[in-house]
Amino acid sequence: MKRWCVAFLALLALLGCGRAFAQFDHGHAAWDALVKKHVRWLPDNKQSRVDYVGFRDDRAALKQVLERYSAVPAAEFDGWSKGQQMAFLINAYNAFTIELVLRQYPDLKSIKDMGSLLQPVWRKKFFTLLDGQRHLDWIEHDQLRGRHPDWRVHAAVNSASIGGPALRNEAFTAPQLDAQLDDGMLRFMNDRTRNRARDGRLEVSPLFTWFRDDFEKGTRGVWRLEDLFARYAAQLNDDPSEQSKVRAKTMPITYLDYDWSLNALGR
Repeated sequence: MKRWCVAFLALLALLGCGRAFAQFDHGHAAWDALVKKHVRWLPDNKQSRVDYVGFRDDRAALKQVLERYSAVPAAEFDGWSKGQQMAFLINAYNAFTIELVLRQYPDLKSIKDMGSLLQPVWRKKFFTLLDGQRHLDWIEHDQLRGRHPDWRVHAAVNSASIGGPALRNEAFTAPQLDAQLDDGMLRFMNDRTRNRARDGRLEVSPLFTWFRDDFEKGTRGVWRLEDLFARYAAQLNDDPSEQSKVRAKTMPITYLDYDWSLNALGR
């Protein structure tokens, strides 16, 4: 009887260790290693390009990352901190976007070509997350924008397009999340091909009209788009006089075209 009890307790301890080793890695080390290997900052450090050939060669490692994300139960996720949840959702969005592109790469000029007017690519259910079949819009709109509204997230989730904010070459993590979101917006606003002040007007990405409500909520309650641009006046133009005009919040706003070309390395 004593031996049986000892063996039973040993089995419980072994199972407990197994559960401990199976705990989700909030450092996102596997995804971090992949983006460090296959995402490149351009010389200006404002845009990045993705080595989809490299990701394709590492498809097995990518699938392991996706399987780990898919295996997280909603009950476990609900017990995480806000930062852990947001980092998980952003990384999952970006990782599943890479997987989606790889399904047709290299015969793909734009991620939009994978969808249609009736079913945009972002509404296609092609993965499992938090106990359900999901699409990318579910992560972005239902979870991130719905549960954790933060205007900076629009510079974190990647559209696999040249016109969008850069895909980072590091994983988002809870301890670094605030700094990473700030840095993503700063790089995006500093990119004059997407956002600039010139000739007496603001010329900015259409992201700011698509998600105007998010940007106008800001971090200090209600503000206008002009308030947001005033915050980034130094990024929008190098001329102090032009920066003053941006800060005066009197410049008319025009929206640039969005380049949906695939953000592939070599483009």
